[in-house]
Amino acid sequence: MIAQTPKTPYYAVIFTSVRTNKDEKDYTKMAELMLNLAKQQPGFLGEESARNAVGITVSYWKDLESIKAWKQQTDHKLAQQKGRTDWYKQYKTRICKVERDYEFEL
Repeated sequence: MIAQTPKTPYYAVIFTSVRTNKDEKDYTKMAELMLNLAKQQPGFLGEESARNAVGITVSYWKDLESIKAWKQQTDHKLAQQKGRTDWYKQYKTRICKVERDYEFEL
């Protein structure tokens, strides 16, 4: 599903990753928990995710302060640590200001 975002500007956090094959069940459980927690964070606007050989998750945020607060959230910090030790071979995070968007829908 495509996230419904507000009028620009807002911010996008693009998390691109290559997974290990370790602890698939624990990874899935943690990913669901992180999304549920993110939805409760002030400034969270939505999320889109796809995974094949490379996974891409884009989360949308009201402002940079909301992104910084999410990065420091206690459970999220634990998930980040577990990701580095067990779940990811490689990842990259990009933070972008969305200046313009447009859409099409049938």
